[in-house]
Amino acid sequence: MPSAKSARVSERKRAINQPQRSACKTHITKARRLIASDDLEGAEQAVKAAVISLDRAAKSGAIHHNNAARRKSRIMRQLNKARSA
Repeated sequence: MPSAKSARVSERKRAINQPQRSACKTHITKARRLIASDDLEGAEQAVKAAVISLDRAAKSGAIHHNNAARRKSRIMRQLNKARSA
């Protein structure tokens, strides 16, 4: 059982980090849907928003910077594949 102080600290961190993580997931999901529906103009805007969201979350420590880089790489690769097809 964690001490009361560490429980308070982790609860406070979770309250700060969770909305950022959730926003990242939302932006990525939106971008993937637009890529799948062949709306490339909307997808480009959504991918930009996802990248900004991931960078912001990584900067504040909500996610690891390599995790953000991996997710950005994947979403950009999907967009580029859709553009070339």
